[in-house]
Amino acid sequence: GNERFYHHTAPINMCYALREALRLIYEEGLEPRWQRHALNSEALMEGLAAMGLEPFAQDGYRLPSLNAVRVPDGVQDGKVRGRLLRDYSIEIGGGLGALKGQIWRIGLMGHNSTPQTVFTFLGALESVLLAEGFSLPPGAASAAAREVYG
Repeated sequence: GNERFYHHTAPINMCYALREALRLIYEEGLEPRWQRHALNSEALMEGLAAMGLEPFAQDGYRLPSLNAVRVPDGVQDGKVRGRLLRDYSIEIGGGLGALKGQIWRIGLMGHNSTPQTVFTFLGALESVLLAEGFSLPPGAASAAAREVYG
């Protein structure tokens, strides 16, 4: 209108982004979207378990879009996360507060929640952990994830 009562710029780009995000959810359908996130989370967690990594949250309390696992004994959190970022352009979160250095937070959100992302991450993490001297059965993570996908 001709009169402006509020002197700040409206967050127009954020409004467009929200509209686009809602359009994508509508196209896919809410139930299929939840199912996709749950399936990819299950595949990721099975792959991580095959590497010997333990989930942080108990079953039934896990968030499919943000998967947390304990950093294994003898593994340096920052070195692994740094190497994933530097060598594979994969960023995962570390623990916050009292959990700093104790867990990794691995996101599988929205467009990024795909089998390809799961397999890419598992392969990269396996390589980094092996390079850091962590003992694990090579290829077991991808095999476990493949089992979930059938």
